[in-house]
Amino acid sequence: MNKQSMTDKIISTKVSKGLTWETIGKDLGMSPVWLASACLGMNSAPAEKAKAIADYLGLDADIATALEEYPTKEWDQAIPMDPLIYRLYEVVGVYGPTLKEVIQEKFGDGIMSAIDFSMEVDKIEDPKGDRVLLTLNGKFLPYKSW
Repeated sequence: MNKQSMTDKIISTKVSKGLTWETIGKDLGMSPVWLASACLGMNSAPAEKAKAIADYLGLDADIATALEEYPTKEWDQAIPMDPLIYRLYEVVGVYGPTLKEVIQEKFGDGIMSAIDFSMEVDKIEDPKGDRVLLTLNGKFLPYKSW
């Protein structure tokens, strides 16, 4: 089973059972963001987590095996059309150079890891309109001289 077939099966099962990533993550003791990423095929899951996800959803062992496989992390390089994804693309386009300047001013010449990394999505209730809080937490990796 490939990652896309795995994702299709997981999503259809999740929807048919009326589940959310938040509920599944809470029930399994996993980050809902990491869980969704693994189920969408962008991360591999350790064997015990892969089995727990498949068992929780009532899916076959081939789903657990596909969850364990290392992904090829590639995506369409065109400008995204989905409005939510486009807005994140826009944020990086507008504020990317600013973030680079501020991060490098504080840490030096380097990058933020997307491997030694965690992310959270929170909802902040506000009378003027609820707010989305994204927390990106990555290890700083300095460039080295040799």
